[in-house]
Amino acid sequence: MNCFIKNLLVYLFFLPIISCQPPAANSKITSTPTEEKIEVPTKSKTNKLSDRIETPLGFKRLPITESSYAHYLRTIPLKPEGSKARYYNGDIKPSEGIYMAVIDLDIGHEDLHQCADAIMRLKAEYLWQSKQYDKIHFNLTNGFRVDYSEWMKGRRMIVEGNKTYWDNQSNPSNTYEDFWQYMELIFMYAGTASLEKELISVPLSQMKIGDVLIKGGFPGHAVVIMDMAINESTGQKIFLMAQSYMPAQEAQILINRENSELSPWYELLPGKDITSPQWDFSPDQLKRFKD
Repeated sequence: MNCFIKNLLVYLFFLPIISCQPPAANSKITSTPTEEKIEVPTKSKTNKLSDRIETPLGFKRLPITESSYAHYLRTIPLKPEGSKARYYNGDIKPSEGIYMAVIDLDIGHEDLHQCADAIMRLKAEYLWQSKQYDKIHFNLTNGFRVDYSEWMKGRRMIVEGNKTYWDNQSNPSNTYEDFWQYMELIFMYAGTASLEKELISVPLSQMKIGDVLIKGGFPGHAVVIMDMAINESTGQKIFLMAQSYMPAQEAQILINRENSELSPWYELLPGKDITSPQWDFSPDQLKRFKD
C-alpha cells in the first residue's frame, strides 16, 4: 500500500497518520549528505548488535537480565557488515551520514513500517517471542485500544467512519502470520501521535535501554534506545539509537554526526538536546513503555 493510500485511509477513518513526515522546523533530511570516515569497533563473532558494536575504551555495557526487553535489543541480529537499509519496495537507502548497521528483521512489502511502527514492532516482537501475549496492545490514533489477546481469539477490527469495534471473523489462532497481520493493522492506524500518548515521560538522566525519544504529531519522529554503557571511573553513560523513517524502511543503527570519534555511541548529557542524523530531540521527549 503506497503512502498516499495509507494517509487517505487514516484521514477517512481517524486522523492523519503521518508519523515521519519530511522535516518541519526541527527535523533534518540530508539529500546529499557527507560523512567523515568513522572507524567503528567491530567483532567478527556473530552479527548480534553486542558483538558487532564494541564499547569505547573505558566503557562497559550496563548490566541487564537475560530475559529482558533490554537484552532482546542488545542482542538483536544485524545484517552483515556493509549492508544497506532497504525501503519496503526494495530500493536502497544510502547510509552516508545516517546509519552504520541495519537490523535484520523483515518489514513486509507495504509502505507501513515507518518510525513509530518500528518501535512498536520491536516491543511486540519481544513480547510475542517471550509468549507475553497479554502485554501486546497499542492504541490507534482515535484512542481505541487493540489487544493482541483479542486478535488471538479470532476477533478482528471493524472500522465504520469514526466507529471502531471488534467482530468475530476467524478461528482462534496464534501463528506468526496472525501476529504480523495484527502488527500491520497497528502500523496502518497508529503513529507517533498515538504512541507518544501511550508512553510515560522519564527524566533524561534516568534513560534505560528500550526507552523512546519521540515527538508526536504531523510531522513527528521517534527513535529507540538500543543499548547503553557506562564509564565506571567517571560515571559517564553512553547509548545507541535505532530508527526507521519515511517511506517504510528497515530499521537502522544511527551514527553520531556530532562526535565521529564516539560514533555510533552518544553521550548522555541531561538537559542537552539530542541531535540524531534526521531529527533533533529535546530532553523532555524521552518516554518509556508502561510494561
